[in-house]
Amino acid sequence: MRQRLIVGNWKMNLLQAEALAFVDELESAGAVSGDGVEVVICPPYTALAALGGRGLRSITLGAQNCHARQKGAFTGEISAEMLTDAGCRYVILGHSERRRDQHETDVEIGNKANHALHSGLRPIICLGEQLEERQSGRTHEVINRQIDGIIGSAGAQVMSQAVVAYEPVWAIGTGLAATAEQAQEVHSSIREHLIKHGVSGTVPLLYGGSVTGGNAADLFACADIDGALVGGASLKAPEFAVIVQHARDVR
Repeated sequence: MRQRLIVGNWKMNLLQAEALAFVDELESAGAVSGDGVEVVICPPYTALAALGGRGLRSITLGAQNCHARQKGAFTGEISAEMLTDAGCRYVILGHSERRRDQHETDVEIGNKANHALHSGLRPIICLGEQLEERQSGRTHEVINRQIDGIIGSAGAQVMSQAVVAYEPVWAIGTGLAATAEQAQEVHSSIREHLIKHGVSGTVPLLYGGSVTGGNAADLFACADIDGALVGGASLKAPEFAVIVQHARDVR
C-alpha cells in the first residue's frame, strides 16, 4: 500500500500571522483531518518556528530546501538539523525554481537528499522537463537523466525512503496542467525507471504543476499518482481542502 500525500508549497508567501491564521482555518473546520492522506505544508522559513511551536493537529510541517552540510560558513543557507529543530519532517529538494535560479544540479540534490534523510527529514525530490523538451519528445530522457544523477550521488536506498514529485516545468504556475493521461504516462515511466535502479516500488509519486480543485480528482484516479505537490492552490484554504478531499475519495 503506497502512502498518499498532499503537499502545499507556499513558496515566498505569507507572513507569520497569516500562516497561523491559514492553518487555524484549515484545522478548525476539519478540512484536512481524517485518515488515508497525510497533509504537509511547506511555508517560508520565517513561519516555521511559529507553526512548529503551535502544535499542529492534522498537518505535518515541511520546508522548501536545505543545505547538504550540517553547519558552517554558508551565508543565507539553512541546515536539515535546523529544520528538524523547528518541527519539520519533510523537505522539498530540487524544485525547478531552484534548479533555474540557484543552478542546482542533480548531484547536489542527491547530496542534499542523503543528508536530509540522515538528519530526520524525508526528502520530496522534484523532477520535470521544460516545454521545449516535451515538445521535442525528450521528456523521458530528461527525467531518467535526473533520476540517474540523483541516485548516483544519494544511492537507491535514499531514494527508496523519499517521495518523488513530477512537476512539468511548463505547467508550474501557468495554469497549463498536464492532462491526467499525460501525467500518468510519465509517472508510470518514473516508477519503472526507479525500480530498475533497485528503488522500492512503493515510493510515493506526486504530481505538481497547476493542481487545482477542478483537476485533482482526475489526477488522483490515475494508477501511479499518489498525491500532489500543490503551489498556488495551497494558499487558498477552501481550494486546498477540496484537493485533500479528492485524495481521500480515491479508493
